[in-house]
Amino acid sequence: MRRLWAVLTLLTVAVTLALTGCASTTPPPVTATPTSVRVPASATVTKVLVFVEENHSLAEMKAGMPYTFGLATQFGYATHYTAIGHPSLPNYVAITGGKTYGIIDDSSPAVHSIGGASVFGQAIAAGKTAEVYADGMPSNCATTDGGTDYAVKHNPWAYYTTERAECQKHDVPITQLASAITKGQLPNVGMVVPNLCNDAHNCPLGTADAWFKGWMSKIVAGPDWKSGHLAIVLTGDEDDKTASNTVLTVVIHPSQKAHMVATPLTHYSLTGLYEDVAGVPYLFKAASAPSMARAFGLPVQGSSG
Repeated sequence: MRRLWAVLTLLTVAVTLALTGCASTTPPPVTATPTSVRVPASATVTKVLVFVEENHSLAEMKAGMPYTFGLATQFGYATHYTAIGHPSLPNYVAITGGKTYGIIDDSSPAVHSIGGASVFGQAIAAGKTAEVYADGMPSNCATTDGGTDYAVKHNPWAYYTTERAECQKHDVPITQLASAITKGQLPNVGMVVPNLCNDAHNCPLGTADAWFKGWMSKIVAGPDWKSGHLAIVLTGDEDDKTASNTVLTVVIHPSQKAHMVATPLTHYSLTGLYEDVAGVPYLFKAASAPSMARAFGLPVQGSSG
């Protein structure tokens, strides 16, 4: 009898909470997936948002990031995409600047002051939009480590000193990303920089996989994805020095249908993709790098000169 009374009591409390609105305020999980949202496959790519993970090879990322590799096999990925070198910073500078500027270490912007243009600065100068969303960063365009596992060596725009004003305005904490997704205000040229845990630098690949899944669930529910104009790229900055710097690079866009790309691509190909989308000239080695847009058959309007 006591057991029956306890059960009835619990049921009464649950019903009361539901009716009075006092139940948990945690919102229900977003269940949208890239395949559950109808998106025009032929829409021109006018926005590209790049996520960069850390220090794992193609094989390791395939095995340790099942959600991400599931998207890779559903959409498209490169089997011969290589980073530029070691350690991290030269790769981030290569992606955003078309060359490494001779950098061979992870020192701060106080040591490495880059006077050239970045793809972000190029886009803004051309009347397009650019934004970097840095996970854990304590303030805009932070040039030293701090916050919540924020590492400036993974935030390349902070090194381009001639673009410091633009960086101060558009290199922002990741807390601003959700609003940009919801409002359809993702940039033409964008990068998302996870912190040292969410990029799998200091935490397991599974942590990075779950973190990326959380952002993708929001992105595919947003207007930029639904328009067909947004392409998502996920890559690794470098491998763990065991696989000739071959990293997993995934391209997520409705034009991709289980597309496995064997063309040898590099980070300079990603530089070129940014510039194709922004409609600006290629920087340095991006001019001779194999075209990422062409390799994946992305519907990008024209190409840079």
